[in-house]
Amino acid sequence: MAGESRQWTAALLVIGDEILSGRTQDKNVAQVALWLNHHGIRLSEVRIIPDDIGRIAATVNELRAAHDYLFTTGGIGPTHDDITVDAIAAAFGVPVVVHPVARKILEHYYRGRPGGLTDARLLMARVPQGAELIPNPSSGAPGIKIENVYVMAGVPGIAASMLEALTGKLEGGLPIVSVTVGARAPESDVADLLRETEAANPGVAIGSYPFFKDGRYGANFVIRSEDGDLAKRTGDELSSKLREAGYEPVEGGL
Repeated sequence: MAGESRQWTAALLVIGDEILSGRTQDKNVAQVALWLNHHGIRLSEVRIIPDDIGRIAATVNELRAAHDYLFTTGGIGPTHDDITVDAIAAAFGVPVVVHPVARKILEHYYRGRPGGLTDARLLMARVPQGAELIPNPSSGAPGIKIENVYVMAGVPGIAASMLEALTGKLEGGLPIVSVTVGARAPESDVADLLRETEAANPGVAIGSYPFFKDGRYGANFVIRSEDGDLAKRTGDELSSKLREAGYEPVEGGL
């Protein structure tokens, strides 16, 4: 694992007209972000784009060059609008081939199931030439890895199983630890206090997230650091300063 001086980053590319139209609500951003954090990798960018081969290929090339890792979700199923594999192949300038191991996995998965391995289902064995497979314990059809790009299903449960199969296999830094301090304190009233606390504790970042509950304003202040002890100490310090300033604490935030 890398030391603290190395900040590992990833981007997530969410692919699908159904996400942009609002028909489907994306649930992968949160689970990918949490999984990456566990590996000491910061999800620093998320993009949602339509089912367009040119757009996908161009965005893949941009994001994979700018980050250590790029994850994509969506568009690797058996229907005509599942074009992610073709777009990834276009991004890398390689042909699409049927992966022999993926084919065997699908043959085994669909053996005895109604319809068997149809031509449509066989589409899920297509990969950009040179790609490796990401195991999929949920539904058989594997994900794809090519260089630093990880291509996963859009269905959250299947994406989660692919992430589980990748656990411990990516290089990263230290996980980010978060400590939340809640108070009935409007952000504008404590901006200087937050800035001073962050400056006095190198290695932490403090984010502010307002809320309105029971007719009153307040905010959750989230302290993040690769050093868990430092995050906790800074949280205790901030909590004390807020109490001293007369702001009512909200245990655990809201």
